[in-house]
Amino acid sequence: QVQLVESGGGLVQPGGSLRLSCAASGTIFSINIMGWYRQAPGKQRELVATITSGGSTNYADSVKGRFTISRDNAKNTVYLQMNSLKPEDTAVYYCNLIIVTINYWGQGTQVTVSS
Repeated sequence: QVQLVESGGGLVQPGGSLRLSCAASGTIFSINIMGWYRQAPGKQRELVATITSGGSTNYADSVKGRFTISRDNAKNTVYLQMNSLKPEDTAVYYCNLIIVTINYWGQGTQVTVSS
């Protein structure tokens, strides 16, 4: 069974930075896509960024230039470096792993941007 464990959320002031981490464990095929999604109160879950096992990345327009996704394949870990954070970035951030057609999700970590 695959498990995803996130860390790194918290409270930060506008303009600040946070780094999220997500470690995957279990039976994980080397070819996969890892990513981050977020869900704000009263809103649908939305894509933040994804990265393939080959290193190709994709970002939501709202975070381009501010967020950077990266991964360590040897550790089955994905990171999200978030800079220049805005109040509208406040949400629960979920780690996602796609292996073939199966989606796995982490439990979520809260990110709050507020002064």
